[in-house]
Amino acid sequence: MSDRTRARVLVSGKVQGVYFRANTREQARERGLDGWVRNLRDGRVEAVFEGPEDDVEALVEWCHEGSPAANVEGVEAEYGDPEGVDGFEIRR
Repeated sequence: MSDRTRARVLVSGKVQGVYFRANTREQARERGLDGWVRNLRDGRVEAVFEGPEDDVEALVEWCHEGSPAANVEGVEAEYGDPEGVDGFEIRR
């Protein structure tokens, strides 16, 4: 039985143009997580984190605060089975 999980996260508020994606990538890499992060046209940020459950949950919790200049209003997270993403990147 694997302790790896996947979380798809949608973050709303003032989360674009405030280094949210770069800070998310840094946090994910520090925890050794795989996945990606990107801006959505509606002003939200979408991210996928894959890795050990505790580390994924810690990064989802970090999203509630985000980068220093962010003003997070909401975080939605859906959990599932990992899909085998390798590395962590900022997507356009």
